[in-house]
Parts: sequence; structure tokens; C-alpha cells
Amino acid sequence: MADFGLLCVHAHPDDEAVWTGGTLARYADEGARTAVVTCTWAEGTVRAGELERSLAVLGAGEPRLLGYADARKPESAPGRPRFLDVPLEEAIGRLVAHIRDVRPDVVLTYDGYGSYGHPDHVHAHRLTLAAVEAAGYDQLYPEAGEPWRPRALYLATIPRSVVVSHWRAVFGDDPPAGQALPGVPDDQIGARLDVAAWAERKWAAMHAHESEVGRGASMTLLTSLPEPARAQLLGNEWYRRVSYTGGAEVALG
Repeated sequence: MADFGLLCVHAHPDDEAVWTGGTLARYADEGARTAVVTCTWAEGTVRAGELERSLAVLGAGEPRLLGYADARKPESAPGRPRFLDVPLEEAIGRLVAHIRDVRPDVVLTYDGYGSYGHPDHVHAHRLTLAAVEAAGYDQLYPEAGEPWRPRALYLATIPRSVVVSHWRAVFGDDPPAGQALPGVPDDQIGARLDVAAWAERKWAAMHAHESEVGRGASMTLLTSLPEPARAQLLGNEWYRRVSYTGGAEVALG
């Protein structure tokens, strides 16, 4: 699989491990070229260093940082604009350059809800869709390298049935009516990857983000779940397939 390339586009350091860590580790072990673009946090910050360690665990190369500021944490990129405020043309051009450099067969990012509604995630989703399309046109961003059109685009998500069952496991009841939940209806899942054999690597990559471990966040949710539910989340990764962009058919799995 040495000629197969996989590129993930994420909003923040740690998302690469939480949402696509098993996929990255599995494909790296199978000989694929893997890489991650992270839209926020700048070089020299604590979380950029944690990202470097996480990517080493996952076999996903060196950090590729756009270096913009997290919507909620100006210290993430001192003196730089928020990711949400950057002119779209600028951000697309910079991501196109990474796509043309990596030349991936498959690009992964979040679903349209940003997996759980974080504005940086939603924006990363929209940016990725635009950049994947733009990267294939020689008329667009000629300074960013030779055109490249990925063969497929997948969106990291969770089946709604899994979300509801884990809600019950944590809270002992169904979600309240009208509650905005992560994920998509089960019939919209286009690929489920069994990454149980790489779950320990994924967990280790998550723990490389020590500042987030101390803060709680995803770690708190996972450790609060019963063991079967935690194993299900660590051992499976789900995707919607939303774009077939040319070339021979390619599928995750």
C-alpha cells in the first residue's frame, strides 16, 4: 500500500487521535502514506508539541500546522487571526498546497456538524470540501503546486444509535427531546473501520496531549463510560462518504 495516501484535516491538536487515530495507525502499519493538517495552534505552543508526539505514535509524519487561532483560545496562536476569521481564499489556498504536496487518494475530515458542533470543526469541514475540489484545477492556486484530485472524501462521524446508547450508559435515560446530538442516522454511515487492534495506539496518542488529559474533555467522557462502550468507541471509527472525486473506486476498510 506504499502508493496509497491518506490525509486528515482537523481543527485542533488531539482531534487526529480522537476521531481518526485508529484509521491513521492502521493505514500507516499497512504501508500507506499518512499525514495530518491541523488548522489551529501555532508552532512553539504546548499543544503543537503534543501534536508532534501524537503523530509519532500514529505514524502520521510531522505536524502540518496552518497556525491560526482556536476560536475560543487566543493564546493558541499569539498575534494570528482566529481560524474562523481568516479570508476563505487564503485558507483554501494553504490547504490546497498541503493536498498537492501529500497527493492523497483519500481525504478525511469531520461531518457537517463538525462531529459535535464546535465552530472550528464546522469550519474545517467546509474548508476541506472547498479545498479538495479546488486542488484538482490547474487554473486555481497555481502557486500551490501541481493539481491533484483525491479519489474520495470521507467524513468522521458516529452512528446515531451509538450516540443514544452511550447517552443512556452515562445518564441512565434517553436524550431530552430536541437535544442536538452528534452523529448521523445509521443508514448514512458509508464505512465502519474495525481498529480494535490499534486501540491502544489510539489511546496512547490521545494521552500524548497531556494538557487535554489534565483538562478532561474527551478523556473524561471515555473514562466515564462502561468498559464495553469505551471499547466500542476506541475500536471503531465511522465515516460518511460524501464525494467521489475521480479515478478508480476507492473505499476505506
